[in-house]
Amino acid sequence: MSNEPQATSGTTSDIRTGHSTRKLHHRGYALLIAIGSHLQSFALLLLRLILGVDLAITGWGHLHHVADMVKRFTEWGIPLPTVNVYVSGTTEMIGGVLIALGLATRLVSVPLIFNFIIAYATASKSKVHELLHGPDRISGLDDVIGDSAFPFLMLMILLLAFGPGKASIDYVLQKTIFRPGKQAAGFDVVS
Repeated sequence: MSNEPQATSGTTSDIRTGHSTRKLHHRGYALLIAIGSHLQSFALLLLRLILGVDLAITGWGHLHHVADMVKRFTEWGIPLPTVNVYVSGTTEMIGGVLIALGLATRLVSVPLIFNFIIAYATASKSKVHELLHGPDRISGLDDVIGDSAFPFLMLMILLLAFGPGKASIDYVLQKTIFRPGKQAAGFDVVS
């Protein structure tokens, strides 16, 4: 047996290296968070533009193919199909334009959420039923997610929760007209 000390894994250099590695990981993660934070408004803008324009085009299509849409709404069991084609088409067209612009975003997301829930409850009720009660719920989930209403519903929920981001008319209005402490003519601003 020798009297020389044995090297252990807890030496000073090992501790320093571990500390440096953790510090490097922390800095890398902090950088990732900072970059991601700066991309939030850009990502919301892209989502709003792509899906907002698509939604407006879909609404326009409803309003310019009323007879076909009334037939489909009737097949889906939607009451007052003619009225609801106009309500749905107008909501989607105007809502899509407002979403793309980032104007009244949270407000307009509410009727659009309702619109897409109705779409699932009527046109896609078999998919929802399969998801909730079917023997192959994974397939049902895939069908619900693959439905054309899904990205629109998710975007509306996202916009209701997070707002339109800084690249929007809502943001400009918030910073100029509706900023805290500023009073509109005859109205007290409640913070």
